[in-house]
Amino acid sequence: MNTQTIDHSVPTGGVLPVSTRGRRALAGAAVIIIPAFAGVLTALLMPYGPATGVQALSTLAACFGVGLLAGWALSSAWAILPAAILYMVSVELTRLGTPGATTGLIRLDSAYGILALLFGRGFHGLVSLAPMAVGVWLGSKIAKERTPHGTVPPQGRVRSRLSWLGLGLSLIALILLAVVMALPAATPPILGVDGRPLPGSITELVKVPIGGQEQALMIRGHSIDNPILLYLSGGPGQSSLPYPRVILSDLEQDFVVVGWDQRGAGKSYAALDPVRELTLDRAISDTIEVADYLRTRFHEEKVYLLGESWGTTLAVLAAQRQPDRFYAVISSGQMVSQRETDRRLYQDVLSLAAARGDANLEAQMRAYGEPPYTDVPYAYAFVMGFYEDLYKPYTPPAAFIERGERAGIGPFGVLGVEYDFVEKVNVVRGLLDMFTVMYPQLQAIDFRVDVQKLDVPLYLLDGRAELASRRDLALEWYGELEAPHKRIFSFENAAHAVAFEQFEALHQILTEIVLPETYGRGR
Repeated sequence: MNTQTIDHSVPTGGVLPVSTRGRRALAGAAVIIIPAFAGVLTALLMPYGPATGVQALSTLAACFGVGLLAGWALSSAWAILPAAILYMVSVELTRLGTPGATTGLIRLDSAYGILALLFGRGFHGLVSLAPMAVGVWLGSKIAKERTPHGTVPPQGRVRSRLSWLGLGLSLIALILLAVVMALPAATPPILGVDGRPLPGSITELVKVPIGGQEQALMIRGHSIDNPILLYLSGGPGQSSLPYPRVILSDLEQDFVVVGWDQRGAGKSYAALDPVRELTLDRAISDTIEVADYLRTRFHEEKVYLLGESWGTTLAVLAAQRQPDRFYAVISSGQMVSQRETDRRLYQDVLSLAAARGDANLEAQMRAYGEPPYTDVPYAYAFVMGFYEDLYKPYTPPAAFIERGERAGIGPFGVLGVEYDFVEKVNVVRGLLDMFTVMYPQLQAIDFRVDVQKLDVPLYLLDGRAELASRRDLALEWYGELEAPHKRIFSFENAAHAVAFEQFEALHQILTEIVLPETYGRGR
C-alpha cells in the first residue's frame, strides 16, 4: 500500500497559506488599532489621566484587557512594546495643548518638573502600562500553551513554571493595587469625653455639584446648629483638607467648619476640565455656589469666610460680588496684588543674590525676566525656594509645631485620611496644574484699585514676619479700605499662615470678637 506524506512546511518562495496570512494580519491590526483606540478614548474622557478611584480602576481593567489581546494575538511578551508605545503616543497626541504642568513638556531641570512627571505621567503609567504589561504576559502565555510544542526538555519545563510563578505574583500585585485604589477615604469622628462619637456632631466628606462639576467638601462640627465657617485654602490648586481638621479643630466647638477642595484641587481634581472655561470669574461663582449650598442645607442666612493666601483673594472677591451671603471675611496671609508682590519678590531675590555674591542666582533671575513670568509654574517655584531666606526671623508657637508633628499628615497633607489613594496623587498634581492654569489670570488684580470698598466686615490676621512684598501691600490696602467694620490683629511670631500658626488666638478672636459683632445681624 502506498503511503502519502503530507507536507506542512511553508510553500517554496516563502508564501504563507491564506489562513496563516489572515491570522497574522488580524493580529497586527489588533496590536495597532486596539491600543491606539484605547489611548485616544482615555485622553478624550480623562485628559489629565485617571482622576478618581473609579477612573483609575476602569483604566487598569481596560489596559489589562488591551494587553491580554495584544499578547494573545502576537503570542509574544514583546507585544508590550508596540502596544505601550501606541497607547502613550495616542494619549499625548489627543490631549496635545491641554494646559497644565503634568500634561505639558517634560521638565527634569527642577524638583517641580520631576514631581509633575511622577504624579502626572508616572501615575498614569502605573495604572495603564503596568496592567497592560501583565496582560500581554498572560495573553502570550495562553497563546503559547494552546500551541503544540512536542516534547519539552526538563529545563524548559522549569523555565515555564518559573514564568508562570512570576506571572502569578504580578497578577497578585495588580490585584493589590486595585484593592488599595478602591479603599475609601473618611474623616475621623469628633469624640466625646467617653471616647465615642459625640452625639449631635457632624463629620462628613461629601461631593456636591458646583458649577456643573462635582466638588468635595469636608464638614465638621460639634453641632449643626452652630454658624458656618467656610475655609478657603491657598494655591490656586492647593488642597488643605487635613490642615483645618488637625490645626483648627478647636473651632469645631463653635462653628460648622467646612473645608472645600476647589475645582481642580485634591478631591476635586476631576473637575479640572480644559473644555470648560477655567477662569477667575468661575472660581468666584463656585465660592458663592458653595456658600449657597451650605446656607440652604444648614438653614443659615449667611456664612463666614476664612481665607488663606489665594483664599483671601477669593474671599474678598466673593464678598464683594455677593455681600448678602457673608457675615464677615477673616483673612490670613492677605493677598492684594499678585503681580506687584511678584515684582517686589523679583527685586528681593536679586538683592539677595547681590548680598551673597551669587552670580548664578542673579543670572537665573535675569533670564526669567521681571514678572509676570512666562515659565509657569517653574519660575514661580524657583522664587518660592527663597522665601525662607526673605522672611523675617521668627519662631512659630510651640503649640502649632506640636500639633503639626503629632498629626503625621506629611508634606502637602498627602497622608491625611481624607484622601483615598488616587486623591493623594491629586493633591500634588492638582496644585501644579491649577497653579499653571489659574495664576496667570490673577495678574490684573489689585485690591488697592479694584476693592476700595467692601460691604461686609473684614478681620485681618497680620503676621509681622510675613514677606514685605505681601505685608506692605496688605497694610496699605487695609488702611484705605472702606468697610462696615474692620479690625487688624498683628502677631510677632507669625508669617504667611497666621490662622494656623496662631490657631489659639484665632479661636479667641472668632468667639470673643467676631461672633458677638456679626453673627445674626441682617437676619
